[in-house]
Amino acid sequence: MYDTIALDVRSAVKTFGGNGAGFALWKRGTGNGNGKSTKTIAVNSVSLSIRRGEIFGVLGPNGSGKSTLIRLIATLLVPDGGEIMVFGHDVAKEPMAVRRMINRVSVEASFFKKLSPLENLMYGARLYGVNAHEAREQIKVILTRLGLEEKNIYRPMEEMSRGMQQKVAIARAFLSSPILLLLDEPTTGLDPRSKREVQAFVRELRDSHDTTILLTTHDMLEAEALCDRIAIIDGGNIVALDTPENLKKLIPSANGYAPTLEEVFLQLTGKKLVAEDQAE
Repeated sequence: MYDTIALDVRSAVKTFGGNGAGFALWKRGTGNGNGKSTKTIAVNSVSLSIRRGEIFGVLGPNGSGKSTLIRLIATLLVPDGGEIMVFGHDVAKEPMAVRRMINRVSVEASFFKKLSPLENLMYGARLYGVNAHEAREQIKVILTRLGLEEKNIYRPMEEMSRGMQQKVAIARAFLSSPILLLLDEPTTGLDPRSKREVQAFVRELRDSHDTTILLTTHDMLEAEALCDRIAIIDGGNIVALDTPENLKKLIPSANGYAPTLEEVFLQLTGKKLVAEDQAE
């Protein structure tokens, strides 16, 4: 299973602003005083390979480039340089082939709020070309597995907590049976029990469905518990990449205690890891 390269990122680059590269940055403070936007390198010659069946984590402070990297892999952005291959398909040259193999869950997942989880997921199933009868049964099984009570499957999304909505987003992503699943902070906003349910489901996807998973998270314990390997990214650059245990060997122990993953992160980036919804 681990012999096949699922995702191969080679010197990927993405810039925003400046000379029309990427998207224009209209927010206050992005200009240089003369009406022109400054150039921001969001992803700077990033290279990594993920093996089939691996759960691979990406850690980074806000603005480090991790979500931009996810969007590049998901074909939502086009690389300005380098190459990204998903099971041998180039994301820039073969985006439709890549989209058939992947799905993405992000912290800002959106829904038809007046509709129920079942109605939202049935709509998604039609877009994915999944048989309606099979989809209905699959939706109930997945949502129940994620800890959603059956009565909530028929409630309008607008009446549900953010954590419950995030579970629905994870279920929607799995409907297309992706072989590469991109999870961009999937447990942000979830209570501890819901986090555990989602984490158990992520392991099940890998172990039972041969799904390769790329995960970004602000939860160090989650990263250490789930990920086979972790890349730490800062300023668009990968500053370390290894197994959780080997990463903790990068800095010396203090007072006889082994360093934690968070201490390694702080040492390498000099920044505290804060969830996006806590950054404001």
